[in-house]
Amino acid sequence: MSSEKYDVIIIGTGAGGGTLAYHLASSGKKILILERGGFLPKEQDNWDTKAVFTDAKYKAKESWLDRDGKEFHPGIHYFVGGNTKVYGAALLRFRKEDFEEIRHHAGVSPAWPITYDDLEPYYTKAETLYHVHGEAGIDPTEPQRSGPFPYPPLKHEPRIQQLFDDFKKSGQHPFPLPVGVRLGDDYPYPQPEYHLGLFDGFPDPTESKADAHVIAINPSLENENVTLKINSYVEKLVTDSTGRNITEVHVDENGEKIIYSGHIVVVSCGAINSAALLLRSANDLHPKGLANSSDMVGRHYMCHNNSAMLAISKEPNSTLFGKTFAVNDYYFGSDDWDYPLGHIQMLGKSNAEMLKGDAPGFAPGMALDYMAKHAIDFWMTSEDLPDPENRVVLNKDRQICLHYTDNNVEGHKRLQAKLKGMLKHLGCKEEHFFSRHVYLGKKIPLAGTAHQSGTIRFGSDPKTSALDVHCRANDLENLYVVDGSFFVSSTAVNPGLTIMANALRVGEHILGELRVKSY
Repeated sequence: MSSEKYDVIIIGTGAGGGTLAYHLASSGKKILILERGGFLPKEQDNWDTKAVFTDAKYKAKESWLDRDGKEFHPGIHYFVGGNTKVYGAALLRFRKEDFEEIRHHAGVSPAWPITYDDLEPYYTKAETLYHVHGEAGIDPTEPQRSGPFPYPPLKHEPRIQQLFDDFKKSGQHPFPLPVGVRLGDDYPYPQPEYHLGLFDGFPDPTESKADAHVIAINPSLENENVTLKINSYVEKLVTDSTGRNITEVHVDENGEKIIYSGHIVVVSCGAINSAALLLRSANDLHPKGLANSSDMVGRHYMCHNNSAMLAISKEPNSTLFGKTFAVNDYYFGSDDWDYPLGHIQMLGKSNAEMLKGDAPGFAPGMALDYMAKHAIDFWMTSEDLPDPENRVVLNKDRQICLHYTDNNVEGHKRLQAKLKGMLKHLGCKEEHFFSRHVYLGKKIPLAGTAHQSGTIRFGSDPKTSALDVHCRANDLENLYVVDGSFFVSSTAVNPGLTIMANALRVGEHILGELRVKSY
């Protein structure tokens, strides 16, 4: 067992930790990045649907428990880049109103301690860093921007363009989906055209997907002051005798026990694992876990009300990459409903192997293949509300137990109904869709943890939050959290860009701390 001293230790390499590392890398400060996994290999199986979805080759080989004690295998990925290695890279800003109190059918979505305007400059920086392609001024719910998107929107393939036009004709306001991807037009010199294909849920061996490994960690490691340790699982954090400072980070590195210390420690393991780390670091001065005098750590877990829907058309859909537009017309409500419904976006193109788990048991392989070739794929997101009983806890063996009960589902059901209704009338005549309008709908289960947030919330009142507005722990002077844990509400769009933008915001604060204290 050995000990090394750093200025900053960052635990986790995903959207939060990776982005923070990038922001701090050029400071000259001695920075250690700890990642419990290794590098995701570039191999043929990256684009093999059976390997990725059916065999779950890249998912973590571990089990968690639900509130009833039943085991499940979470959709979690432990690699450099975290879950961004397989995310769909839909990078949307939260709406301005999302930072304010919003009344839903099932309750209230609380206001954040910061405003959209506080985060806007960092959204702009994050969009540039993560190569976000989009177009401003079309989405009716879009908040004010200080500038245009850094890159033009992705082009629609013919069948998706037809659907986009049909939505517009019906009075909807479809807009180009902001997607983080590195294409030929991102370079100062000519590049061969690249056609996107397998994307949502797949690793990308071409490194076109703007994930945290490619965009943030790799450039960070070009600085001699930055060190990355892989296969390094952080077992616990240890405080000094006052309980106010983290003095030791205990790590299992390929079976070897190592202790690191840092002037500043940043936790960014994902909302579930970050809460678990703080809980298992409990000591005599912090008996309920670190940063947990408020009893907020682990509570208010959110993951969205998400569902995927496939509409099966008589007309074949030869689209390779359909994830190019979204609709927010029902984000804050509808003519027949005074409460928010949510967000609709296109999904990456499905194939027969993906449908096996969702299709009726009697569907033969040929039928699944036909369905996949005629499918149009949608993703719907509605807000779930923060509930203190939806939480991360540890059992006596320190196994993660995820307690979650769905809430605020009526709006999501109505959003599904709206989409089905639109598909029946948006130019989807007899030649476009089956007369009975066959739909396959799938509500994302508890194991779907891609949009996890809210377990270590920030705020202005230490009695009701674990972190202050700079995402520093209220109970400790040198502990920060920069993944989705800090969220006060989940909103109804993908959390990735907000995590990245906040990491840049917190990074600026940490740089100020490093200068003031002359570490």
